[in-house]
Amino acid sequence: MYWLRQTVAVLFLNLRTIPARLGSSAVAIIGIAGVVIVFVSVLSISAGFAAAMKGSGSTERAIIMRSGVDTELTSGIEGPEIRIIKEAPGIKRDGDTAFESADFYAIIELPKKTSPETTANVPIRGIEPAGLKVREEVSLVEGRMFRFGSNEVIVGRATHNLFVGLNVGDTVISGQNRWVVVGIFEADGGVAETEIWCDVQALQSGYRRPNWFNSILVTLESPDSFERLQEWLKANPQTQTVDVRRESEYYAGQSEQMTRLINTLGFGIATLMAIGAVFGAILTMYTAVASRAREIATLRALGFNAVSVVVSVLAESVILGAIGGSIGAIAAYLAFDGFQTSTMNWQSFSQVAFAFKVTPALFATGLLYALAIGFIGGLLPAIRAARLPISRALREL
Repeated sequence: MYWLRQTVAVLFLNLRTIPARLGSSAVAIIGIAGVVIVFVSVLSISAGFAAAMKGSGSTERAIIMRSGVDTELTSGIEGPEIRIIKEAPGIKRDGDTAFESADFYAIIELPKKTSPETTANVPIRGIEPAGLKVREEVSLVEGRMFRFGSNEVIVGRATHNLFVGLNVGDTVISGQNRWVVVGIFEADGGVAETEIWCDVQALQSGYRRPNWFNSILVTLESPDSFERLQEWLKANPQTQTVDVRRESEYYAGQSEQMTRLINTLGFGIATLMAIGAVFGAILTMYTAVASRAREIATLRALGFNAVSVVVSVLAESVILGAIGGSIGAIAAYLAFDGFQTSTMNWQSFSQVAFAFKVTPALFATGLLYALAIGFIGGLLPAIRAARLPISRALREL
């Protein structure tokens, strides 16, 4: 307890002298805040993208595609196989009607609102009439549902916000195909909001691929029904060329490559900036120790031990780091949380709209990063303060 009282006493002395060193302290705080702003903002891209992808999947649904493929775009299932799959056990039914949608998935190019001269890939999905029963989270926010058997489409809200010519009443043109926009839908912020939906047979006809599908989405009787469905598909010789995954696992896998790239980039940039911030903290604390050499020497002469001096200097540096980290994390939250953007999903080669997401975990990680910078920056000055010769410091009066 005596050692602790000494440490607290020296720490309070250090903190009371900060106003006299406000300039150098501000340099350290601003440097650390800058590191945390960049760190948190970059990683919020990863968190937002992962949240959009993972939030799109449900454990109560399963997606069936061709074996050995990673995305719907590279999958293909013919009509006879689809009819067999619809009879599989484990799929939710309402009488004789199965909760399933065999989808045709394609990519079209549309101009962006931010730069109309630039085009980007947008997914267009043909669904069956039961498609909205399977995707219960989808709801129309403007216009009406498209009519099956027609060249009408409904557009996801995120796609509507990002691309030109997707208002209700507009015509979407891709090659020789023409689709009239009749509605705009939302899907709880999921990746479906970056798609355009229409009748599956009309889309197949437009691409001259009759009776061809990319995937089939089914609602399970219960989450435990997945294993029963999987075993049945593997055991049936006519469906051994397809594979089934939980929808939640499929979309989580879609986000892995992008989040890994962004996280690597974020940590790399933050580490390089942190090196500069550490030197700023070192200079700040060396200045603090030099300006208080007389006080430190006097305390040592009065019997304060070296460990208390080391801990107090380190604590001051960590406090400066905490202040800078808090400022940086709050600034990143206010500036970036909820910011809407889009990026290429390199697995499906299409745009995915999402919002930056500054999560509590990311906020805490940024703060820990700042504390680490403060600790490293204060370590050498703290050791120097503890080893400062008392007689030489007192002669500097």
